[in-house]
Amino acid sequence: MSDMTDVTKSGFAKNLPLIAILIVAAIGAFTLRDYLSFETLRDNREALLAFRDANFALTVGLFMAAYIVIVAFSLPGATIATLTGGFLFATFPGALFNVTAATIGAVLIFLAARWGLGEKLAAKMEGSEGAVKKIKDGIDENQWSMLFLIRLVPAVPFFVANLVPALVGVPLRRFVISTFLGIIPGGVVYTSVGAGLGEVFERGETPNLGIIFEPQILLPILGLCALAALPIAIKAIRGK
Repeated sequence: MSDMTDVTKSGFAKNLPLIAILIVAAIGAFTLRDYLSFETLRDNREALLAFRDANFALTVGLFMAAYIVIVAFSLPGATIATLTGGFLFATFPGALFNVTAATIGAVLIFLAARWGLGEKLAAKMEGSEGAVKKIKDGIDENQWSMLFLIRLVPAVPFFVANLVPALVGVPLRRFVISTFLGIIPGGVVYTSVGAGLGEVFERGETPNLGIIFEPQILLPILGLCALAALPIAIKAIRGK
């Protein structure tokens, strides 16, 4: 009985980081939405720019720390944070700060999921047969392509793209590389939009986030998606 209790406690302890993330995400969804908004950024833009000019290194550190927390706890406002990076630091180095912070946040939630549910699920899939084994083999053979694909497709939520690889046994190093490289295209687009926020706010307008769906932006990203999916398609055709 004692051994079973210890196992239960151990299992709960392993899942505690993921549980904490889910709880904070749920609370943040209801409490932070009004604060992480265009209106808040617009109303405080002069104070933010003045603080940045007086404390550039500190501003970078605080911004990246906040971005990491937003991503790691799946809080609302990742888009606002990305735009803020462009607003404060221009397209470059703003895009570098955004992509780096987003990658670190993604790794934290990846590790939380891997440490808890991921180990059990990966072990079960490893010893499975039939359809589950085919799915596992397909994931193993096409990991790079699938990882890049879920990062490049705008319709895949960032939270899902962080959890799924952890639950199917993707190696940490592969996850880090694919995340960093895969979010660069979208990160650069939103950072560049954020770099023009000053003029937008001066005119009293709202940023046009629909820019990512314009042909000159969307088509190259879709091209990258097709490139990522190409190895999977080739293997499928050869398999048939």
